[in-house]
Formats: sequence, C-alpha cells, structure tokens
Amino acid sequence: MTDRRPNGFPSLRQAPPIDQFNGAHSSQSSRSSSPNSRAIPASQLPPSRPPLALASPSKHPPGPLPTSAPIGPSNINSNPSGGSIEKFAPVVNDNSANINAQHLILDGNVRWKRATYDQYSNSEFGANPIENRSVGVAKSSNEIPARTASSYFGEAPAKQPLVDVQSTFNRNVPANPVRSSHGPYSNDTAQVIQPHVNSQLAKDEVVTKIPLNASVPSDPIGYRSQTSFNRNAPATMNSNRMPYGGVYSHSTNVTQQMGALKIDQNRARIDNSAPFYGNSANQIRPAYNQNVPQAPANVVRTTYDANRRPPLPQNSLNSPQIVPNSPQIVPNSPQNGPNLAYNQPPKVNLHSHRYPTPFGDHAPHHYEQQFDLLQQPNVLPPIKEPPPAIRLLDQTNVEANCSPDLFRCTITNVPESASLLQKSRLPFGLLIHPFRDLAHLPVIQCNVIVRCRACRTYINPFVTFSDAKRWKCNLCYRINELPEEFQYDPLTKTYGDPSRRPEIRSSTLEYIAPAEYMLRPPQPAVYLYLLDLSRAAAETGYLSTVCEVLLEELGGVPGDARTQIGFVGFDSALHFYSMSEGANQPHEMTVMDVDDAFIPTPDDLLVNLHDRQDLIVDLLRLLPRRFARTTNTSSCLGAALQAAYKLTASTGGRITVFAASLPDTGPGKLINRESTNGELTDASKLNPANDFYKKMALECSAQQIAVDLFVLGDRHVDLATISGVSRFTGGQIQRHPLLDGGGGVATRGNFARSFRRYVTRKIGFEAVMRVRCNRGLSVHSFHGNFFVRSTDLLSLPNVNPDSGFAMQITIDEALNDIRTACFQCALLYTSSKGERRIRVHTLCLPIVKSLTEVINSADQECVVGLLAKMAVDRSLTSGLMDAREAFINAVIDVLGAYKVSLNAGAAPSGLPAPDRLKLLPLYVMSLLKNRAFRNDRSIKLDERLCKMMEMKTKPLYMLMLEIYPDLYAIDDLYNQPVVSTDDGEEVNVPVRLQLTARCLRNDGIFLMDSGEKMLILVCPNASPDTLKQMFDVSNLKSLVSSSDVPELENDVNRRLRKFIDYLNEDRPFRAALEVIRDDSPNRGEFFERLVEDRGENALSYYEFLQHVKTQVK
Repeated sequence: MTDRRPNGFPSLRQAPPIDQFNGAHSSQSSRSSSPNSRAIPASQLPPSRPPLALASPSKHPPGPLPTSAPIGPSNINSNPSGGSIEKFAPVVNDNSANINAQHLILDGNVRWKRATYDQYSNSEFGANPIENRSVGVAKSSNEIPARTASSYFGEAPAKQPLVDVQSTFNRNVPANPVRSSHGPYSNDTAQVIQPHVNSQLAKDEVVTKIPLNASVPSDPIGYRSQTSFNRNAPATMNSNRMPYGGVYSHSTNVTQQMGALKIDQNRARIDNSAPFYGNSANQIRPAYNQNVPQAPANVVRTTYDANRRPPLPQNSLNSPQIVPNSPQIVPNSPQNGPNLAYNQPPKVNLHSHRYPTPFGDHAPHHYEQQFDLLQQPNVLPPIKEPPPAIRLLDQTNVEANCSPDLFRCTITNVPESASLLQKSRLPFGLLIHPFRDLAHLPVIQCNVIVRCRACRTYINPFVTFSDAKRWKCNLCYRINELPEEFQYDPLTKTYGDPSRRPEIRSSTLEYIAPAEYMLRPPQPAVYLYLLDLSRAAAETGYLSTVCEVLLEELGGVPGDARTQIGFVGFDSALHFYSMSEGANQPHEMTVMDVDDAFIPTPDDLLVNLHDRQDLIVDLLRLLPRRFARTTNTSSCLGAALQAAYKLTASTGGRITVFAASLPDTGPGKLINRESTNGELTDASKLNPANDFYKKMALECSAQQIAVDLFVLGDRHVDLATISGVSRFTGGQIQRHPLLDGGGGVATRGNFARSFRRYVTRKIGFEAVMRVRCNRGLSVHSFHGNFFVRSTDLLSLPNVNPDSGFAMQITIDEALNDIRTACFQCALLYTSSKGERRIRVHTLCLPIVKSLTEVINSADQECVVGLLAKMAVDRSLTSGLMDAREAFINAVIDVLGAYKVSLNAGAAPSGLPAPDRLKLLPLYVMSLLKNRAFRNDRSIKLDERLCKMMEMKTKPLYMLMLEIYPDLYAIDDLYNQPVVSTDDGEEVNVPVRLQLTARCLRNDGIFLMDSGEKMLILVCPNASPDTLKQMFDVSNLKSLVSSSDVPELENDVNRRLRKFIDYLNEDRPFRAALEVIRDDSPNRGEFFERLVEDRGENALSYYEFLQHVKTQVK
C-alpha cells in the first residue's frame, strides 16, 4: 500500500471494512440510493476502514474475553389486560432467568453467542423474539466478531513499527503564514441567528407536576461569527502577526525578552517559532503577542431590537442581497469606515445551554459552507454553535423533538443503508444524559400507561392517530387501541382530541408508575460511608471536610422518613460505629481479623437518619479528632467492601468509599504496579491486577447496591483495579489530590463543593435503562458505568444527574421504506421518596439517501464525545498507542470521505471540511494532548485512569470543556457583548479565543474554563487600575494566588463576578477557581491547555493539519 504519511511517519496498515465487524450489510447487498445522489466509484473512496479504523495489531490479539454468568431480565408477571408489567426486583438466581445466553462482559460492553429465547410475556425488561425482530434489538450470533468487545474497529494485519504521530516532526514543512485571526476585534462578519429555545432544561431541580403543553415564545437574537481575512487592511494590522505555529518572533525585542534563548536563524521558521511547554515551574515563558488588534477608538453603537424577528444575514447562502435593516457587525473594517462598527454589545437571551438554533424555514443553511482548513485554520466560532437542526418532513413535530442536551445523535440525518453510512466514515451513535436535572418536566400520574402492545414503546409525539381511538406506533408501526382515559385532556377538561395530551406534546416526560409495576415494597434510601482512616488519609485532611459537609447537609440528604445512614472505618482493621437507641454517644467496635471479617452486631450500624440524628452529629464531630494523629499505614479496602455488602444486601442502596492508600491487607490486597518496570500506557497496566473488585461489583449489582469511589491525595491506589467496583455498579469515580498532588492543586474548597453536590443531588435507586429503535437498527455496544443485564438492558443500581451514557448503532437492514428513524430511551427507577418512576426520552431523525446530506448533518461535538468514550475502551483492550492512532484515522477517514463526496471540479487542493466538521481535527488533536491519552510517561497511572473514567461518564457539555476549554479575555468586560440570562440579568460575555499563546497579550487578564476548574491568568503588564478594581491589589507583586475573586463594590469587579456566575449557571456545582500570576509555579497548568501550540513530543495544530492533509486521498 502506498505510504500516505509525510517524511518520518510510517504507513498505517489498512483495516478490514466496517461491515465485517458490526453486522452491517455490505454495499453489494444494500439497496440502491436515490437517483439524485451521485454514484461514487469504489476507486475514489478512501481506504476501506471503519470511522475509528485502527485494529488490534498482531502483538495484541483479542484472546479470550472474560465471561460472566448469564444474567437474565427481571422477573415478569403478566398483566391481565394483555400488557406486560415491569418489576424492579434484582435477579439473584441465574438458573431461573428467562433468557439463556452466554454473555461476554468487558468494560460495560457486551457480546453474546448462541442465545436461546424462552417464551415469556412482553415487558419493559424482557423482550421476546417477536420484539427483537420488530424494534431492532441487537441480534445474537453463533460466532463472536473477531475483535475486542470495547470498540468497533476491526483487527488489522501484522503491525508495522509504530511511531507516535505527535512525536515526529517534519522539518520540511514550510512556515505557515497567518491566514486569519479570530478575536473580538478581528475582521469578522457576524451572522445573526436565533438562539436555541429549550423550555425543559435548567439548573433547578424542582419538578413541576403540570403537563407542559403551552407554546414556547421565541427568544431574542444571538450572533455567530465567520472569520475572513481582510487583505485590504493596512500593514499595521497584519504585517507584525506572529506565525501560526507559535508566539516566538525573530525580532530583537522578543529575543531580548527570552533572555538566554538562542534562535537559529537558518532553521525552518515554523520549527523555532513553536514554543515548548514543559511541566516544570522554571519553563521558558513565551513572549506575548504585542500586536493583537485592539478595539477601535471611534466605534459607533447600534442597538438591536430583541423583539423583532431577525432577518437573514448578508452573507447567508440563502440571502443573495443585503436584507434591509439587518444588524451587521463588521468591526475594524478600514475600507468601510467607523460607521459600520458596532457601538453597543448586542443583548442575547440564551436559554439553558445557550445554543442558538435555526429559526424555522427561514434558517440559513450555514452548515453547508465549506472550509479549507489549511487556508482557514482559525475556525473556532466566538460563541458556541448549536447542534445541526433536525429537519423532519413533518414540520409540525420539530419543536416536540428531544432536547440535544438530553438525547443527541452523531448524525441528524440517518443514512438509509449500511453502505451509505460506511461511505461517510462517520460513527453512528447516541449520547444520552437521561437523569439530568430539569426545571420543567411533565410528570404524569395515570391509571394506564399507554404503550405499544408489540414492541412496548411508550406513546410519544411521533406516533400517528388513525382516529380518536387508535394510534400507530412509530417504531414497529402496529395499530393500537387508545384507552378511554387517554382521550381526556386534563387542562381543558374536554374529550376527543388525544393530540393535546402532554404525552403527545413533549418528548421528555416522567410517569409515576402504578402499583402493578412493583414487585416488592419500595425500599428506604440507604447511605453507607466507608472511611479510610490510615495515615495517608489523615495527611490529606479529607475527613474533616467530609464531616463538616455532612453536618451542614444532613437535612438535605435525599430521602423520606425511612432514610438510613451508617459509617464504617478501615485501616489495618475494621471500625464499626453502633448508634443504638437510648445511648449517650456512638460506640466503636473494632474487628481485627480482616481475612474473615464479620458484622459485630446485626442492629444499630445502619440507623434512621432522623431518629438518631443527635448520635450521628456526635460521631461526625468526633471522627476527625479521633484519627488525626494515627500512625497506621495499612488499608483493608476489600474487607470493608465485603462488610458493607453484608450490611446493605437486604435493601440495596449506595456505598461511598474514600480511599487514600493502596489496599495492602486482607481480601483484594494489591502491590504497587506503578513502580515496576514497563510502559505505563500498555493495556496490561491499564487493566485490573485481579478480578476481586469486579466480582464484588457483580454481587453488589445483583442486590441493587452502587459503589461510588473518591480517591484522595496523590499516592498510588491502583485505580485500574479498584475502580471496577464502581464501573460495574453504575457508580462514579472522583480523584482529589488535596495536598501537593501531581497535575495541579485541588483545594479543599473544590472537594467540599464536589462532595456537597454529591450528598444533596437527586438519586434514583434500582434503576434500569433500555433504548429502543426502529426495525433495521440495533444497539451495537454501550459506553459508561453500568452492568449489561441483557442484549439491550443496562442495570443501574443507582442513577445520578451527573452521569452520561453512549451507545453505538448499527444499520442491519435497509431503511428505504420508512421516512424517519426513532429512538426511545426509558429509564425506570425508584425515587428517594419511594416512588416508582419511568422517565422517557424520544428522538426522531429523518432518513436520507445522499452522502452529502449525511456528512453535512454531522454533529461534531457529539462525534468527538463518542470517539472519546470509544477510545477509553480501546486503550484498556489494546493499549494507548492504538487508541491514539485510531483518533488520527478517524479524522483522515471523515475528511477523505467528504473530499470524495465533492464534485471533481469543486474539490480544492487543500484540506476541505464542511462547516459541521470544521472543528473535528482541532478537537481530536486536543484529545491527543489530554492527560487521558497523551503519550507522556510523567503522567501518573492513577491520574490517567481517572481522566479516562471521567471521559466515559461525563455528559457531553462537561466533556467538551474538558477536551477544549473556553478561553476569554476579561480585562475589558465593559466593551463585550451583553447576554440576558433566564432571570433577566444582563451579563457581559466576551467571545471565545483560540487556545494558543498568540491570543494572549502581555497586558491582559484571561480566564480559562475547563468545566470543573477555572484559571485566571494575570499577565506581567496588566493595568494597575484593573488589578485594583478586580482583586484589590495595587500591583502584580501584591497579587497572591487565590481560590476566589474578592467581592468589591465597583463595576469592574461586579461584572467579573457576574460573568463567573453565568459560566457556573448550568453546572451541578461551582467550578473551582484559581487566580495565578504569570510567574506562578502553577502557570504550567494554564499553558498546558494551550493545545494549538507545540508541546513536548506534540505537534502544533497547523502541523497536525498538514499531516492530515498528506494522508487524505
């Protein structure tokens, strides 16, 4: 095969086609596309490789996968009315399961073989063979696909010597001239669009039990910039710009700034212009760009009318001429003069997640634009763009579709065949945030929950009514009878029009399940805390923070009058705390024999939170002092988990584990693998050392027990092994290096905020989740923390509003006989108040026949989110280097498929990308530099594993901030655009800057938002007046690194605090904030996030684009 790499890069071996591994039909067996779509010869297609096409090399054979005992669906009772009844009981006896299948379980993904289905009733959990054929349940097979269970890329031929693409530098690449500049005052042309209207999502947790059937008014306008380079600008505007590869210049003043740095004038300019950012505190400080254009002094302001429908923008593809009275934002346009510059920041009312969205049929089709990334690398929009609009043929149901914040697909136009999907090289999958906090959630309590009698789909806005008494299912197309009750509208109190029901008007709603859905009485909410009491834990000081938060929030713990709580400590022994009725103080009991641990007393270890609150308060006040000076260095975590299981097995509940040291005593003891020789990125180091904790997780999952894990301090705890107890029970994993942890300082305030959110957030017990889809589609694999109970059913002993899930979809049959593809997610759980509830989300997408329509509908953020979750599983099975190479192949394949889809005369010679995929290379390169996937031996094993686990479980909006943080200039907020929040407040929100040191100014102040943490960098020449008004210091030397912005009575400080509050508005808890100076030792954490610049063994963004260009054919 022809080598596609530049000098220094070995060739990538070609992998087998995707349809060999995902069960999709080959292109020969698929039906022909529409006559309007252009046929593409096979010779012009990119190499036949899956979207993430890096297969397991020969030295990493798949081998036998771990097996688990078959676990069948929940027990089912037949409903006399003919429908099925869902039961919430855990499955304990494998032999009595209604489904007999051999499962292959690995990291939350399932493969199965020789599945034999018995006859049983239709139900939410147990699907009979008829249901499997009708609604696209993944099919069983007599053979296991020849690949690992944690990804869909196939097995490659023998592996060639692997060279990391980030570590090899092509010195023959010419320097890159600046093509465009993105910033608040660059030559941008704004495009006015409508913000996203989403009435269902907000930060509030209050559930309104009123059906949501009122119309939602439109919001005022927002804007989106499209960068263009002004070649007619005066020389002072562009001539002194730094080269794209970095911030260094050959000018004398910059050389003097760099001190001892010597620059070889004869070397390639792109080489010596790229800065190196190491991890040490004494790294070279890059020179700031002194020539970033500033706001012109003679600006004229134009006020927007927020109540007027925005006209089409001047540069829209749908607008050949200037629309009268349309607002234009053309700053710094010398040929037009100052009268066209804006004088007042536009006011934007952005809802929930602040997605502007196209406005009906008048929306400009901006996603059909094309970019040459080599000529226009700076394509980051100044405000976040919305996902692609879903354009159904039946426009009446567009607003009823599920919000992208809850349910999102990687492509909003579903290809009609597997061959068409393969040509696009796009991954086909769903990202779902099923239990997200909602402010406006229709909650329905009725006697009969209307569901399809064949496929058990819940009635939704996309069904059709034959008449007032019958409806057709939108998944299996069966005609069903409507119950009499459903024809009654509870708001208007009238009969006869079922379309006015809240079930038909909202794609997200929640049912309060009737009594027949219950198999056993609702269990109380049970919370058990396992506290590490070793010397390593005492050094972190976590115990005092935990006790303080619990003392403050005991009244806010979710539950009812039956809520139970308990505490167990562990070091080299187990410490139980009895709080018996009538006792004056808690009583401690110590079990020294941890190899055969037992419960010292059957009662009073788990006690009622309200009845024994005085004893609980006394215990929380005593514990920090009791073990403050301990000298015990051992940890028997395995024995503590066994004891906790015995305490909670009868009721289920949540176990919260705090671990600060490696378990070295009793069952499940481990040795330190980090200190052994070998590559820390190998799959052997990323996988568990033994299966004790995974087996413990399976036992807990069967009894509806979830385990959450908090790793404290910076000592090695072998997270790769002990994390299994959380991953397979639907738990979560957090790591807080409270002291001098590697990778930055995490303050106690950050841990307190995180733990406070954890204690008080909503929780669902005994949960299960199923995703249904149309016939011809099937769920391929799942990503997240859960246990796969059957082929399409996830067991979630606990579900929380901060966890997201992903699943890959395959096309098993041609879809050319239907117009839409529908997906429905049903989450069944027990609330903390003891109610059985069913939360339903429905997503409907159009089916298309054209390759161009598929590619132009790609949701690049959703694609990157799915790739990140897939790459975690890839790293755990085949190693980190395979996952990194698969990332690069994904970009090459997608851009290559787009280039093929263009007409021969329209395909440019550069690196073309559609508007909806223009940021894909940037996001993928950011993932390659993330600590989860970076090829850097200095990253500790536990830190890498924690980042990977976060990638798997974070919802998309938090994951994108982790992948590509938002960077803002905050030293001049007064002249920035004004945004109106949901409560009517006006906030100055600056535009986003690209993550490169070119965007930094020597006299600026910048805020970087990475989701869970915000960094404020104060540059050396920041204005003393600004420092005084923001931080109440007279000069930079007086500024001490702090974790908060002081509250001062001046306009500058007030605007900054309002902007920080605005960024935290939709988050589960406030992000940690750290103010750092340019000469601070912590500055490395800020510059490490400037991913577009060169780093140690890593290419710059432009160099990465050049490499991709050489590979795209």
